[in-house]
Amino acid sequence: MRRHPHPTLTRREAQIMEILHRRRATVEEVRAELPDAPSPSSVRKLLDIMIDRRLLGREYDGPRFVYYPAATLENASRSALKQLCARFSTTPLDRRRRPCSTWPGRRSRTRNTGG
Repeated sequence: MRRHPHPTLTRREAQIMEILHRRRATVEEVRAELPDAPSPSSVRKLLDIMIDRRLLGREYDGPRFVYYPAATLENASRSALKQLCARFSTTPLDRRRRPCSTWPGRRSRTRNTGG
């Protein structure tokens, strides 16, 4: 199964990803940080769906699973920035020019030859 390059997250999935990018967590730890927390079985089902979508990984830690994001925070941030740029690029020409590549802190791909 191929991974979608820019997965679309539901509101609840985005909340879970924020929690897990801060630290690895069990179902109960995730549930404790969610606003209007659903039941433990609902949280477990959401986490299983996110694992099937290859957004998360999990490993045993004693008697329970610990969940963590499949992508590094740096890669997730880069992907989010690309999505944001694409969303606010209004014309096909804007999208070809890659407007975010000129934002402060972003290295230019062209070399300064000096004058």
